[in-house]
Amino acid sequence: MANVTKNRPLSPHLQIYKPIPTMVMSILHRITGGALYFGTVLVAWWLIAASTGADYFEWVNWFMGTILGRLILFGFTWALLHHMLGGMRHLMWDVGYGFDKHFSTKLAKANIIASIVLTLVVWAIAYIIRT
Repeated sequence: MANVTKNRPLSPHLQIYKPIPTMVMSILHRITGGALYFGTVLVAWWLIAASTGADYFEWVNWFMGTILGRLILFGFTWALLHHMLGGMRHLMWDVGYGFDKHFSTKLAKANIIASIVLTLVVWAIAYIIRT
């Protein structure tokens, strides 16, 4: 029996494709969606600690105040805002707007910039309110 797959071309791999902003935003949208799942576990942990008792709640608050805890919360904030903006971009596409190649590329770039800026603004406001 002859090997019929021997002469067939290989399917392109990720190494062949040049990353473009819309492709990167699609991948990041999926990653942030998964990250939000784990971030929600953190919110549930905090709420459970609040209902368990003052000592455990203080320990969870202490942990979230450490460098590692703040990095996790910062990443969760960014993932939440990035995913929200990506969802708004998808909603715009659902109503039939923004399919032009150049516009969708600009929108993808704006999505990453806006999510970073909004994350910094949220954290700046949080520090201002906290003090």
